[in-house]
Order: sequence, then C-alpha cells, then structure tokens
Amino acid sequence: MADEHRIAPRRRLLKSGKISFGGGAAIDCTVRNLSETGAALEVISPVGIPERFTLVIEADHIHVPCRVVWRKETRIGVHFET
Repeated sequence: MADEHRIAPRRRLLKSGKISFGGGAAIDCTVRNLSETGAALEVISPVGIPERFTLVIEADHIHVPCRVVWRKETRIGVHFET
C-alpha cells in the first residue's frame, strides 16, 4: 500500500452534508472522513458537481469553501480553502 502524505490527520465519520453551489443549488453527500484541511465525501453521482463549492455540515454548523482534489466513482476528495 502506498504511503499517504497528509498535512493533517483525518477522522473517520459518517455525517450528513450538502454540497452547496450556484445560487442555492445543493447536492446531498455523506462526509466519510474529515481533517483540518479537507474531507472525503460520498455522493450518489459525481455528475454536475463543480470544482469549487461550499461544504455544509449543519449538525456541526460548518460552512466551508472547498476545491476538489480527486474524484473516484462516488467519492470526492476536497481541500478546504480557508
């Protein structure tokens, strides 16, 4: 298995989130892991998800701008732009 080089340690979790973009449009997602610098998200379909959006996790009052850094089937890796 390849070594992973991460800036911040990640926490595994399963939280409901939303990918918010473009005048109120939103796509439901599940946050699979989270760190200070980014997250891995699971979606039903990655079609139509832009390169930049706001990740919203209402349960934790999180609204953070993101940039997509990888896509694999129904998962998306994002870096927080804060």
